[in-house]
Amino acid sequence: MHPLIAVFFVFAGCSSNVVFLELLVREFPGAGNIITFSQFAFISLEGFIFTTDFGRKRPTIPLRKYVTMVTMFFFINLVNNYALNFNITMPLHMIFRSGSLVANMVLGIIILKKRYSLSKYLSITLVSLGITICTLMSANQVTNKHSEDEEGSYAFIHWMIGIGMLTFALFMSAYMGIFQEMLYKQYGKLPKEALFYNHALPMPGFLLFAGDIYRYALQFSQSVPLLVPVLGLSIPKMWLFLFINVITQYVCIRSVFILTTECTSLTVTLVVTLRKFFSLIISIMYFGNPFTSWHWLGTSIVLLGTLLYTGLLGRLAGMSLARKAE
Repeated sequence: MHPLIAVFFVFAGCSSNVVFLELLVREFPGAGNIITFSQFAFISLEGFIFTTDFGRKRPTIPLRKYVTMVTMFFFINLVNNYALNFNITMPLHMIFRSGSLVANMVLGIIILKKRYSLSKYLSITLVSLGITICTLMSANQVTNKHSEDEEGSYAFIHWMIGIGMLTFALFMSAYMGIFQEMLYKQYGKLPKEALFYNHALPMPGFLLFAGDIYRYALQFSQSVPLLVPVLGLSIPKMWLFLFINVITQYVCIRSVFILTTECTSLTVTLVVTLRKFFSLIISIMYFGNPFTSWHWLGTSIVLLGTLLYTGLLGRLAGMSLARKAE
């Protein structure tokens, strides 16, 4: 696939996925388990057919290694989706997850004993500052919204639990990235294989949430039916939204993996960062999510810090100086 086509599908798949995720959680805030289960089930089925050739192809990386990685991957996705139940808005959810650079650097220093340049430390400081501004402003919104309620303190504690869940998932995701990096150095890069086993092995874990998944499946079936033009069928609205969410999630993940094989890590980081920023703008404008000037300031600082981390700003400055010298 041409890199530009992969970039297009990253933006189209990931951004539309966020839209349909928000459509789902706005009507059913506790639907995180059925959403996660559906995404995992679809990717597992696709990988079983096309990656493992119906189970006939053996994995290159030992299964015990995948079990460790999959355990982390399962809880990261579960916690990230479930955090939306705790007064966490989609814009804050996206901004907070942009702090992966911070978590990666911290764990890289602690675990891998890495050392970074001054520009990297500056970029991490900017990202941390931006996330802090957005988080504090969201805390104020939660406090003000429930200030006259008897359950005001409970709402704030509820929100704090959500922030704690996002923080846990952020650092767990960074640790999983380091673990994957060490595996790939030992066995080679196997993105399709890793994608399949990361989604297939955790499937039995969803038995723990079978009751919750079944309850929301019944509620989805009772939602308002929508007519699908091409098929001429009436499908409950929430099932249609869930189907589109699952397909766009698959397009999003596969496109990012394709991009990593076609482009440099710098380009991939930049594309993913800009995609997150684009999704954030869509969420704010389309859904009318509360977003103050302080939120815009925090978001801009996060974006600036991320671009500085990739080295793009330094390259642009170097190109500008070179042109002036000519």
